[in-house]
Amino acid sequence: MTDHVEVTNEAGVLSLRLNRPERRNAITVAMYAALADAVEHAAENSAVRVIVITGAGEDFTAGNDLADFLQELPSPGTDTDIPVWRFLRAMAKNQVPTIAAVRGNAVGIGTTMLLHCDLVLVEEGARLVMPFVDLGLVPEAASSLILPRLAGRRAAARHLLLGEPISAEQALDIGIASHLVPKGELAVALDDIVKRLRAKPAEALRQTQRLLRREVTDEILGRMDLENGHFAERLSSDEVKQAIAAFFAARARSA
Repeated sequence: MTDHVEVTNEAGVLSLRLNRPERRNAITVAMYAALADAVEHAAENSAVRVIVITGAGEDFTAGNDLADFLQELPSPGTDTDIPVWRFLRAMAKNQVPTIAAVRGNAVGIGTTMLLHCDLVLVEEGARLVMPFVDLGLVPEAASSLILPRLAGRRAAARHLLLGEPISAEQALDIGIASHLVPKGELAVALDDIVKRLRAKPAEALRQTQRLLRREVTDEILGRMDLENGHFAERLSSDEVKQAIAAFFAARARSA
């Protein structure tokens, strides 16, 4: 467990709050493990009506904490059940209606995890970006399957190949976001959606959520496994080593 993920379960609402604002909520291995545990256990707890994912401070998340992640590198051909992939599989198989509320930057997995939420509230001014190729990597979370289906292949190429950011308005148009929220009103909008869901019959809500996902879950999990294999192979490549070295050098210059 880690203090950087606040997990609360009150009145049927399981809240997962990324709480590392001093690092823009960059996600560590321990944070992924805590998130995976919480989502997995929610499926077994009928008292959980809704899952809510938020970030503390000005950003949803800056994505992976690269320094921490590099200490847990999976080797090609080895067991890939590392916490980040366990979390993503749990999100894909999740059977509880899930809401994400996004402000500021949502980088890498900060964007791809949204593809597995049922409702996504995005505040005006938010910026979603998937810089996998820039780091010498490939997409994860089945984003190479889901994003083209939402946005079309060529629009997906702009965001996955070129790494062009997605604005809050574009996220709504594409279908990544379900709601566009005016600046400063994210908490109020989230509270309203949670109350509306909690007022509905619990089992009907869960069954409907499962029906919405049923036909695509196996396909998504299969694409995750394919992506994860390529991702693990890429991690040992010279391209990744050079790209990550350049990332840390740029960060040091800007510090």
